[in-house]
Amino acid sequence: MNNHFSNATNMKLLKISKLTMPLLTLALLSWVAPQANAALLVGSRNNNSVLRYDEETGKFIDTFIPSGSGGLNVTVGFAVGSDQNYYLSNFAGSSIERYNGKSGDFIDSFVPKDSGGLKLPQDLAFGPDGNLYVAGTVNGTTNAILRYDGKTGTFINTFISSDKIDPAAPFSLTFGSDDNIYLNSSITGTIKRYDGKTGAFIDNFAQSKPGSIPGSLTFGPDGNLYVADFKTNDIARYNGKTGEFIDFFVTSNSGGLSGPVKQTFGSDGNLYVGSILTNNVLRYNGKTGAFIDVFVPAGSGGLKKPRFLYFTKDAIAVPESRTELALLAFVATLSVGKVIRRFQ
Repeated sequence: MNNHFSNATNMKLLKISKLTMPLLTLALLSWVAPQANAALLVGSRNNNSVLRYDEETGKFIDTFIPSGSGGLNVTVGFAVGSDQNYYLSNFAGSSIERYNGKSGDFIDSFVPKDSGGLKLPQDLAFGPDGNLYVAGTVNGTTNAILRYDGKTGTFINTFISSDKIDPAAPFSLTFGSDDNIYLNSSITGTIKRYDGKTGAFIDNFAQSKPGSIPGSLTFGPDGNLYVADFKTNDIARYNGKTGEFIDFFVTSNSGGLSGPVKQTFGSDGNLYVGSILTNNVLRYNGKTGAFIDVFVPAGSGGLKKPRFLYFTKDAIAVPESRTELALLAFVATLSVGKVIRRFQ
């Protein structure tokens, strides 16, 4: 009888031991397995990096592009290429750096230092022709929009010369649905429009209120133009076809907004604004402009001077919390251990 009991016990222990390895394996695989999430990327100007946050909660995930990667020195402008890689203007390095859109790894200096006379590049955008347009200074003396081959980064020409641009370099450049270029003018308070094929000046598309410093330009889902004002701390809205002023979509200092530099609409339809003087990202109702919340808290993940925002279009692998998954492995092991001891 003792032999029968011993054999039965051994059989149960064998079954439990067979169960132990799958549980441990599952826990350990979960420990290293990535979880797919879409994300909000934020350029942290003063520590030369790009930080990643959960697109739904605003929780810090990780540093997507490490500080100084590829020689990045003062993170300013951002664009996504047809290759789905990320292009950043290296303000102090006078170059455009390219990074892998999935991993954040440095690829190359797409536009080498000083190419075409480029100095202090600000904003950048890929045009309808597939080429890269960069707002900056030429040889450190005059402002211009320079054009580079969108495949090779080779300098093509000065697309909009300094005599057509105000003395203060525009730090926002965007293409409208009409395929023309829109630039901000911080001196005259105007939004200027240029022919997207020739670079010829078309008109002063919109006029800001006196004393304002219009900054980032974004065409919204409604087709209208949203303009961040760095001085008056608001977001003005203009008719996207006529340039006629509609309203102050986000009113002055709403939610503590101070020094708005870049705004973008998220997949939820709401408006997200980087507040550079408070080191956070604020969220506003995409229909009414009403303040919702502080989406990314001040300094989260080391955020300092948010310069651009970009919501990734696809899910990106994000490592799970090691603390939580280590705990899962420990609990699985402990539970099996308790069962085994009952039969000893």
